[in-house]
Order: sequence, then structure tokens, then C-alpha cells
Amino acid sequence: MEHDFWQTRWKNDQLGFHLSFVHPILKRNVSRFGLAGDARIFLPLCGKTLDIGWLLESGYRVVGAELSEIAVGQLFEALKLVPDISSWEGGQYWQSGRLAIFQGDIFRLKSDDLGPVDLVYDRAALVALPSSMRGAYAAQILALSHAAPQLLITFEYDPAEKAGPPFPVLPEEVAGHYAGSHAIAELSRKDVLESSLNFKEAGVTRFVEVAWQLMPRHR
Repeated sequence: MEHDFWQTRWKNDQLGFHLSFVHPILKRNVSRFGLAGDARIFLPLCGKTLDIGWLLESGYRVVGAELSEIAVGQLFEALKLVPDISSWEGGQYWQSGRLAIFQGDIFRLKSDDLGPVDLVYDRAALVALPSSMRGAYAAQILALSHAAPQLLITFEYDPAEKAGPPFPVLPEEVAGHYAGSHAIAELSRKDVLESSLNFKEAGVTRFVEVAWQLMPRHR
């Protein structure tokens, strides 16, 4: 999507993608990855997700990438953290304690900037991008994280019934992006249409949320 699309969504507080609770898929599955207590978890296109606060409370270090300065400001405000703000090539770097956010264009981020990653948690990044951008995004995530393990959430629905975002990403596409570097296992699959009002009201008949565990073949 064009940067202006997401900047406008944040400016106008059009945040249907922002959950008012910690994602149960994260709480249920993060232990599967066998992380150390102070592992560093990367959240691409993180917004101001409440998942970050939960991860910090669980003892993890968190690094995110987010385009919107509004989102990052609201995140730190909600967490009652006062950030040190500096610049990086693609925007601003916000840091306080065990939380760091690269605010700006994720495609300008480099692995040396990002630092070590023990887990990528992609709650709403891959599905936020149209098909024309998803290949480049997946390649960027692999490069940034050195093919770290990943907890990925995707959606499946009929795009003829409603236009994204979030966009449908089918299993064969997940495999196309990541099977060369990771062993892929489906963790859960659930129709969440009843709690996805925008999709239900648009007449979508099936809106399935799928969780994936991606474990690197070689690292």
C-alpha cells in the first residue's frame, strides 16, 4: 500500500485493525519457540498493538518497525514510557528500556540497524500488503532477521466478497515466501467472522484466521 494510505488511516483514527486485547494466538503459542527469558522479538508494522506491552511484561525485549509517527507516539504514551528519540536512515528511532521502535519505511531498514532477532512476530504485516508487495516484504523480513523463527498470522476469505486490507494469504503463498528457508507448521485455524464486524457487515461468508510456526532450516 502507498504510505499515504496508512498515514491517513492513523490521522483519521481509522483503526479497525487495532485490537483492544492481547492476541490469544501470541499468548497461546510464544512458548512453542523455546525462547530465552530475555529474547528479542521483532514486530514488523507493529502499530500500537497491546501485544508489545504483554511481551515486555513477560520479560522479553521488543523491537518494532512502524510507518506512522502517530502510532509510535501513542504506543509509548500508553506504556507510560518516555523515549529517547534519534534518527536513522529511514526515519526516527524511539527507545526506552527493553523497547525500541524504528519509525519509518521498513524497506529502508537494514539488519545492522535492527540488530539480533530471536523471533519475528507477524501479527498484521504480511496481510496488510497487496500481493504486489508481499514478495518484497517477505524477502526483507528474511534479510533483516537472518531467517529467524517466525509466528505468522494470516487470513483466508473470498476477495470477491470484500477488498482488503487485511488481504487473504493462502497456505501456498506462505510456502512460496518461506518454505525455502523454514519448516512451516499450521498451529491453528479458526473462522473469526463473528468478531470481525467490518467483514461480516460487508457480506463476507467466511473469514478464517490461521496461525503458522516457521522454524529455520539452517541458521
